Amino acid sequence: MGLTTVFGAGGGTICYEDFHETEFIFLVGANVAEAHPIIFHHIMKGVRAGAELVVVDPRRNLTTRRAHEHLAIRVGSDIALLNAMAHVIIRDGLTRPDFISRVTQGFEAYQDSVRAWTPDRAADICGVAPERIEAVARRFAQASTAVIGWTLGITEHHNAVDNVYALVNLALLTGNVGKPGAGLSPFRGQNNVQGGGDMGALPNRLPGYQDLRDEKIRSKFEQAWGVPINPAPGLDQSRMFEAMGEKALKGLYVIGENPIQSEANGNLIKDLFADLEALVVQDIFLTPTAEMADVVFPAKVAFAESDGTFVNSDRRVQRVRPARQAPGEAQDDIWIITALAQAMGQPWPFLPAAAVFDEMRRLAPNFAGMTYERLDAEGGIHWPCPDESHPGSLRLHERLWSDNPGALAPFMPIDWQPVAEPPTQEFPFTLTTGRRLPFFNTGVQTRHYAHPDQAGEQLDLHPSDGSHLQVAEGQRVRVRSRRGSVIVPVHLTESVNPGTVFLSFHFSDEVPTNVLANDATDPTAGTAEFKAAAVAIDKL
Repeated sequence: MGLTTVFGAGGGTICYEDFHETEFIFLVGANVAEAHPIIFHHIMKGVRAGAELVVVDPRRNLTTRRAHEHLAIRVGSDIALLNAMAHVIIRDGLTRPDFISRVTQGFEAYQDSVRAWTPDRAADICGVAPERIEAVARRFAQASTAVIGWTLGITEHHNAVDNVYALVNLALLTGNVGKPGAGLSPFRGQNNVQGGGDMGALPNRLPGYQDLRDEKIRSKFEQAWGVPINPAPGLDQSRMFEAMGEKALKGLYVIGENPIQSEANGNLIKDLFADLEALVVQDIFLTPTAEMADVVFPAKVAFAESDGTFVNSDRRVQRVRPARQAPGEAQDDIWIITALAQAMGQPWPFLPAAAVFDEMRRLAPNFAGMTYERLDAEGGIHWPCPDESHPGSLRLHERLWSDNPGALAPFMPIDWQPVAEPPTQEFPFTLTTGRRLPFFNTGVQTRHYAHPDQAGEQLDLHPSDGSHLQVAEGQRVRVRSRRGSVIVPVHLTESVNPGTVFLSFHFSDEVPTNVLANDATDPTAGTAEFKAAAVAIDKL
């Protein structure tokens, strides 16, 4: 939402190789070493070449250990820090005025909005010394090129889109977008999340991020598909749950997703799913969500069994081929969806993945120039690629540096808001969640083999808090929020600040972390605030 509003496209603006040649890498809310280790390889290649790495994260983790500087902010205080950095950059005359005047709009209003955000004010909110905020802001602005990267630590908040705007504003201030070694990179949470959005798995977009409300675009798809298309945007996932609660949504078809374990306020989600009239799940394992389903379609979607394309966080489309046959009755996703359509009376033909991709090329200009032959020969192509003579676009928005920059990029003035659920006397700790290196998401694919380095989940708790609670290493405690509770052993560690605790969400059978998570959502994107919930800890 943030990138689309400012630039008209929701993809990251860089390619991974930009990390190799940049001067400054600024990671915010992104434990890349554990959650995105392949991207971290590229980041470290840049660091070894001389780039400075600064990481903003409430926790000390594998990523912060490799950083030149770690700003351990309080959970949910990102905008206070970023606005203060902008304040310093403008105050000290470190902006790129030629870039701002030529390709942006709304700078004066934005300048007014950050005038009150002094480093001293931000320090009181985020817990980072004002002189450190000033120093990082200056080094970021004085670098000839800088890459800004973020992930769920920014977007899993009730003000997620504002968090992204704050990062985009910094890039516009300093001209760090649309050129080699500079840009904005949202690291996607799961493999092919970028591809899902590209293919139209969004409530307000057709494939290739084409606007559903545009009559000309709808007409193109209606002619190709032979059906009228409803111009009204659909519901995002959070609003789907609201509609279930209101009995307005009574059936759900879930493909490759495990909402019973992955969504905030997990007990509520389980109740909503239990009340559905029809639940169909298409997956490779019998997940807790699939166990509740009326019908389960065993799918051939495991990576080594798939044929088609994946899209990386840097918009790189790559081929994937089956290395083995699917087991038992498992079928290709396209086959399952086509068979279902036929059972509902639609004469869809059974098509291979290549034919579906060719349809994408015809209907979505971003992919028009890609063929399987080119993808095989070139090892991947970055969209947009409008025709077969086009090499693909390593970077987005290079137009900003041309003689014809096109649409102006707006600055987005935004203000800091506290987390939706601050600590109280009854719930004095802030729980934040994330990933651990050996595991992936809800553990559906990574819990089927042993991990000798970690037997199970543990609550990361600062030693001073452990002393106050009179709990020892390994002792089991009850962690409870306004929505539910879990029992988990304690790990005393200075990786978290006093007053903050951390859990991953990989061990949902033993420790269903997301029953604690706050389901307050961003009003624009519908993203839940997984990263901040007020909790209490009871010694058992």
